[in-house]
Amino acid sequence: MTRMTSAPAPEGALRLADWGLIRARGDDAATFLHGQLTSDVTHLDDTAARLAGYCSPKGRLLASFIAWQPAPGDVHLACSAELLPAALKRLSMFVLRARCKLEDASADGLLWGLAGAAAVAALGEAVPDGPWQRRPWHGGDLVRLPDALVGGARVPRFLLAGAEPPALTALAPDEWLGLEAASGVARVVGATAEQFVPQMVNLELVGGVDFRKGCYPGQEVVARSQYRGTLKRRAGLFGCAALPRPGEEVFHDADPGQPAGMVALAGRLAGQPVALVEVKLAALGTGTLHLGRPDGAVLQPLPLPYEIPAEAP
Repeated sequence: MTRMTSAPAPEGALRLADWGLIRARGDDAATFLHGQLTSDVTHLDDTAARLAGYCSPKGRLLASFIAWQPAPGDVHLACSAELLPAALKRLSMFVLRARCKLEDASADGLLWGLAGAAAVAALGEAVPDGPWQRRPWHGGDLVRLPDALVGGARVPRFLLAGAEPPALTALAPDEWLGLEAASGVARVVGATAEQFVPQMVNLELVGGVDFRKGCYPGQEVVARSQYRGTLKRRAGLFGCAALPRPGEEVFHDADPGQPAGMVALAGRLAGQPVALVEVKLAALGTGTLHLGRPDGAVLQPLPLPYEIPAEAP
């Protein structure tokens, strides 16, 4: 398995201009969202956060959210900004008589990405204990995200909403995207909406699916993929000479006539392009994967910060 060249891991702060924030307020906010998303929202207290998918009836991810509830009846959902209007409109269609008001709060809850040892030092005692934990920060919300794995070392990552970050060096947008990919947490973007069942991008391996909760749109498809052995795809991390684009297809040399997968997220680490790629399990372990076309740039496998099951569930 290929490893990245040794170089200082990215660290610093970045205003996440490509993220947005939905706010759900009301006595039924958590209950309503619990019935729409893949994760348990009703037991979300003020110290925790959740990764959650929002699926179509066919089980395909329309969007992915990072959810937290700083106070009862006040649930915040961070997602890709380009998907926010459609997700907000669709969620609002199903509120019906629930006491829940949904709104675009992006202007009021500016989002920042923080990363690296410098961020940990600057945040001090406010650093949450582990991933998907939330702490207050100067009137805002600090959520610890799963670490990225860069050159064999884990790089801490944080999402900060509604507050100014501590003084840190500027983090380049493509470096943050590289860290996102290297964390193995697939954020759904415009080019990948409705392309993946949650397990195809490892969402349940990083806390994004709760199989014990009640029904939600697409739940039967997601459960069938988990328990009936119908899952034939997973996401892996790859390096590449060319910078992949989300939604770009990849091809396997043994079957060049049809795509073997799709790029979920991509960025750069130490100047090198990296991508989280959804790919057929049958295409892993043998032959080579190519970006964009059968003779495109070769994808070199890189380690993820978590284990992937050896066989489809």
